[in-house]
Amino acid sequence: MSTPKPTPQKAPQMPADTTDAATDAAAQFVARYQAESPAREAWRMFRRNIPALVGTAMLLLIIGLTLYGTLIYTGDPFDIVWAPHEAPFVEPDFPLGTDYLGRDLMAGLLSGGGPTLAVGAAAAALTMIIGISMGALSGFYGGWVDNLLMRITEFFQVLPALLFAMVLVTLFSPSLITIAIAIGVVSWPQTARLTRAEFLKIKELEYVTAARAIGAGNGRIMWRVILPNALPPLIVSATLTIGVAILFEAGLSFLGLGDPNVMSWGLMIGANRDYILDAWWPVTFPGLAIFFTVFSVSLIGDGLNDAFNPKLRER
Repeated sequence: MSTPKPTPQKAPQMPADTTDAATDAAAQFVARYQAESPAREAWRMFRRNIPALVGTAMLLLIIGLTLYGTLIYTGDPFDIVWAPHEAPFVEPDFPLGTDYLGRDLMAGLLSGGGPTLAVGAAAAALTMIIGISMGALSGFYGGWVDNLLMRITEFFQVLPALLFAMVLVTLFSPSLITIAIAIGVVSWPQTARLTRAEFLKIKELEYVTAARAIGAGNGRIMWRVILPNALPPLIVSATLTIGVAILFEAGLSFLGLGDPNVMSWGLMIGANRDYILDAWWPVTFPGLAIFFTVFSVSLIGDGLNDAFNPKLRER
């Protein structure tokens, strides 16, 4: 007798509802990943940008030296400690030499970095606050509000920025707070125009219309819906504004409008400018400090600009 052949077993089929649930879960995961991908892609682009990483390392080094350098290299930058115009790398106790009064340049560099960076950061923050507020109101409401705020912006934009800052500092007496406020007051028009352009573009998109349809107020739409999506170019602008503010502070101090009671890199350059033909180092070292600081900030700004650029992100 012949043995009957075994009947092949069919593979078990998954229930339709289980398959649909898995598909929905996968779709939700993909949607969540895509929602997070712009920030991840920006961070990936920034990490691949070697100049931006070099600028970040330089800026962190400069900040670290200004914060902790005075703990290692102690000394009052205003004390007269040696003969005037001692050349650098000659006297071990004063490795960068002395200025026209005999003050230690190394102590001045380490002590002057903090006020210079603080003024730059504070002025940039004030610039962004005024510029974003003016640009957001102008771009969101339009009409007579836009016309009024843009005329005010144009008035400040056509004023000579350095001359206007000099007038403000002279009127309210030179101090770090006065200098930061003066720089912020004269530097915001460009930020306002950039913010206005972003708001004009974004407020017409569908998700803004949806937020308005569900009853969101103007304030919530402006600051919780539109502004977060307008931040990438504003972050780049804020980074570059810090470098401009540092140069502004150095220029005011060079012209004798800095705080005479607080050591800064600009004050060091301004105090020694009359003796540059006799001694180059009191001007060169603080000038190099300003150069590398602004250069590092510019590298970071360029890196952020490339990271937030969707066209470069596709490469």
